[in-house]
Amino acid sequence: MKTEAWLFAGVAGFFLVTDAVYAGLTVEPAGTAALTVSFLMASVISFFCGVNHRRRGPRPEDRKDALVAERAGRLDFFPPHSPYPVLTAAGIALVALGVVYGLWLFLTAAGVLLAGVLGLVFQYVQRAE
Repeated sequence: MKTEAWLFAGVAGFFLVTDAVYAGLTVEPAGTAALTVSFLMASVISFFCGVNHRRRGPRPEDRKDALVAERAGRLDFFPPHSPYPVLTAAGIALVALGVVYGLWLFLTAAGVLLAGVLGLVFQYVQRAE
């Protein structure tokens, strides 16, 4: 995470310099605000990565002598067949159409979308770990 912290610190520095130059050359506040927010977001990510590096130490990706097996974890359960991704996609498409064509389609699509999402979430609740 140390490399990522330095990378985002560089990005934050770029946005800070760009923001200062932009604010000095223009009177338009929207661009200055956007560059300031970009600087702050990059700073937050840099701070997060730096704190994680201090807390947890170097990751296997950060060491030159690391093996691939050090980062590999257990593989999770992957369902073979499920109708719910298709139902969720249809619900999203219908919600988008409902925004255009009317409240009746939007509400119907919200029900289809809710059924798809709940099906995805609760499909394998009974599965033993």
